Amino acid sequence: MSKSPSIDPQEEARLIAMYRQTGELEHVGRLFNNYMHLVYGVCLKYLKNREESQDAVMQIFEKLTTTLKNHEVANFKSWLFVLSKNHCLMKLRSKQYQQEKTSKDISEVVMETDMVLHHNNEPVLEQDLNLLERCIDELQSEQKTCVRLFYLESKSYKEIEVLTTFELKKVKSYIQNGKRNLKNCMEKNRE
Repeated sequence: MSKSPSIDPQEEARLIAMYRQTGELEHVGRLFNNYMHLVYGVCLKYLKNREESQDAVMQIFEKLTTTLKNHEVANFKSWLFVLSKNHCLMKLRSKQYQQEKTSKDISEVVMETDMVLHHNNEPVLEQDLNLLERCIDELQSEQKTCVRLFYLESKSYKEIEVLTTFELKKVKSYIQNGKRNLKNCMEKNRE
């Protein structure tokens, strides 16, 4: 992951404003590319695994595309660092709650469906993110809620149980079935 040319704070603020106005991933992609090497470094520091760190970088980008729309950001670099650190800590915390890993990360679903999610392939990334969002919206209500909380907000099973009042077994089932339905939806719509 090579370092992109530096973007000054005024350009960062302009890109954030343009992203909020248009929703075009190109703007947030330029911001993220500037700090991707730092995000990867944070992930590697906490997760201590290259593959998991690379997956986390993509998950953080996905999270960034939603949270940047709703948060005022004075210093993007610092804010992104905290977002990355919190993502990794939540990932580590959720592992503690899992007795066994009953489901794979959404990034593995992405790999299973042969989706190309590279930072230098933004049109494909945007199509894949739009398709993923559409497929999430098509899930049953309980599955949609649990999948969003688990994958997009990095909540643990226990946290989802508390937030939704679903039983723990139901939470795991909704996530597992939701992930399978997501995979099927994405494969069907990519043909």
